[in-house]
Amino acid sequence: MLAMMFDRTTPTLREVRMPDPLPAAGQLLIDVHACGACRTDLHVVDGDLAHPKLPLIPGHEIVGTVRVAGGGVTGFSVGDRVGVPWLGSTCGHCAYCASGRENLCDSPGFTGYTIDGGYAECAVADHRYCVHLPQRYSDLEAAPLLCATPLAGRVLA
Repeated sequence: MLAMMFDRTTPTLREVRMPDPLPAAGQLLIDVHACGACRTDLHVVDGDLAHPKLPLIPGHEIVGTVRVAGGGVTGFSVGDRVGVPWLGSTCGHCAYCASGRENLCDSPGFTGYTIDGGYAECAVADHRYCVHLPQRYSDLEAAPLLCATPLAGRVLA
């Protein structure tokens, strides 16, 4: 796949060709149709946010279709149109996660910051944080809505 990679060796993103990621258990492999450019992405590339995963594929407003569902995935099928927001993973056991407030998790992972994002032809994402997108929104309209809040995608349905 082609991807835009950031590794801090240069102040810009660079285009790279790399193997498609493989979905692990609980993950979706998504063919990316659109990915917004948020000010947070610029903060990451500009070095304003400390300790991103490096090298990194930025982008946390992903819209695409499911190509492959990893083992244990429920609620999603190949061909489903999905969105991937900023919140990409949580610990699942802290007090916040246990009370349904995973957006406050003690150990979160963030799409396009600690987890590779959507500035690529495809991306993997934890299915628990992906959302189905209604057809009434185009890909370009839906992408920025995935950033409005950490759990914004849930309001799209």
